[in-house]
Amino acid sequence: MSAFWSWFIILLVVVNIVGLVALLFATARRRGGDGAGSATTGHVWDGDLEELNNPLPRWWFGLFVLTVVFAIGYLVLYPGMGNFAGRLGWTSGAAAADELREANAKLETLYAGFRGRSLDALAQDPKAVKIGRNVFANTCAACHGSDARGAVGYPNLVDDDALYGSDGETMLASVMRGRHGVMPPLAATLPDGGVDEVAHYVMSLSGRPHDARLAALGQPRFETICAACHGKDGKGNHALGAPNLTDDIWLHGGGDVAAVRAAITDGRSGTMPAWASVLGEDRARLAVAWLLSQNPQRAGAPSAAPAAGAQ
Repeated sequence: MSAFWSWFIILLVVVNIVGLVALLFATARRRGGDGAGSATTGHVWDGDLEELNNPLPRWWFGLFVLTVVFAIGYLVLYPGMGNFAGRLGWTSGAAAADELREANAKLETLYAGFRGRSLDALAQDPKAVKIGRNVFANTCAACHGSDARGAVGYPNLVDDDALYGSDGETMLASVMRGRHGVMPPLAATLPDGGVDEVAHYVMSLSGRPHDARLAALGQPRFETICAACHGKDGKGNHALGAPNLTDDIWLHGGGDVAAVRAAITDGRSGTMPAWASVLGEDRARLAVAWLLSQNPQRAGAPSAAPAAGAQ
């Protein structure tokens, strides 16, 4: 704060206090003599009912004086007069830092009890699961939903399908380091109706309604272009985050021909941000433990994908 504004605030505070004290003592004096009915406002009702203008009772006046004394004492001890820091040297920043250190000390004690244990073991610990549920709700639910079952474009985290692998360590790597999945637009590489043909072939892989003739034409195109990521059988590739096209789980859209055609034509891009700097490993592990607890069959699943950076 500049010196000008500091002195401006000091002057403003002093003028207010002096003005309030002057007003207080001015209204404390009795007016119009000593008679009980002499200090009136001049207002009369019903002929003889007068409105008196007496000073405050002494006990009430004393309370006002005490508030002024308290205010002056506060301004001497604590900041409030421009750049004057107060005799105690208190600052809101220092107070917040002290509270943060105290909170971190408590959290350190709490998280220390969960370190060194496997994610599968934490998924069986009610206390760890409860804390992990809170971490997930505060951090992850905005995208994946409060029940972790996702939405269009945001994967379900508690089913048996996972783009990069469903074991705890792979899920932890996704949380800590993030994921970036990209499917390039392929319309230019599939001319002469190739997009429709491949779309119908993809629909046939999961047994959904499709045009058999177009699907037959799309199969060689799929095996030439799409199999590099999704595999010749269409079952995907965890190492690349390429989805399984033979099941009935669809991340983008409802699994109809139009949605598949749009994905082939325009491509898809999805980013899961890295949360290591926000959550830290302790809280991330507890969040993953909660996810594992929602589908116990996933605990102990074989790891299929390394930690992913930007792909």
